[in-house]
Amino acid sequence: MKIGVFAVLYGGLPLREMLKKVKSFGLSTVEIGCGGFPGKAHCDPEVLLNDEAKLKEFKQAFEDEGVMISALSVHGNALHPNKEIAKAFHDDWRNAVRLAEKLGIDTICTFSGCPGDSENSKYPNWVTCSWPNDFIDILEWQWNEKVIPYWTEEAKFANDHGVTKIAFEMHPGFVVYNVDTLLKLRKAVGPSIGANFDPSHLVWQGVDPVAAIRALGKENAIFHVHAKDTHVDPYNTAVNGVLDTKPYDRLPERSWLFRSVGYGNDYKYWKDIVSELRIAGYDYVLSIEHEDALASIDEGFGKAVSFLKEVILDEPMPEAWWI
Repeated sequence: MKIGVFAVLYGGLPLREMLKKVKSFGLSTVEIGCGGFPGKAHCDPEVLLNDEAKLKEFKQAFEDEGVMISALSVHGNALHPNKEIAKAFHDDWRNAVRLAEKLGIDTICTFSGCPGDSENSKYPNWVTCSWPNDFIDILEWQWNEKVIPYWTEEAKFANDHGVTKIAFEMHPGFVVYNVDTLLKLRKAVGPSIGANFDPSHLVWQGVDPVAAIRALGKENAIFHVHAKDTHVDPYNTAVNGVLDTKPYDRLPERSWLFRSVGYGNDYKYWKDIVSELRIAGYDYVLSIEHEDALASIDEGFGKAVSFLKEVILDEPMPEAWWI
């Protein structure tokens, strides 16, 4: 298992400088943002797909520095009810798929998206309640008319271009936000649907990451992993619960905060996560995503790297004694 980083963390640096920065922390694996919410700081598929010289230069940078790309990331909402917004995210997604084919990458991390509640909606409608019955009607319309048809078509497009792993980050605000919704989409669309497993979004929902990994592992549905932590504030949560719409900069008032790995949960917690990933057959990359408002970029990233080096199991799994 390798430690990597979601390179948008160093989006202010040119590509080669970013790669050298990552290597200075002892890492050689990066996840590259190429559109949608992560932006295109190090990789603009539209440019690379239309300029062979720039594509060659892009590839050469990774070869020269000895750095591997674990996945392309193009998180967005291609199901947004605003057609212009949806098209922009959709175009980014498809360009990422085309670029992945050129780069020989089979994994793209993304969001499932979230439609509105009707053809006349202006904004997404994330439903998390089963009563009044209006909400169930909305969910059925979203899934049957928008979500399943869209991802059925896009899974075929991805597979046709060599992208066999569409790794959804289970993120509140989108229709796929937990194990149940991910497996629902996988069952409807096929095995190219899986998880970019980010425990930080599950922790505050009350999900045990180890239990979630075990459930997804049974379906071979873990394609990529983000290493990001969450601290649930016991005092604010005791008053208001975990559903929190306060802005992220109101740190003292929030029920939960994103933290660098190890600052939300301890070594035992993360050792259990890594061990369960190995049991599930995942032996790929833990891609550090830094969104800790209490730590600088280098500090938060550096602490996460040091912590994960203590946690990770990097030896090959031995043959079981009972085989």
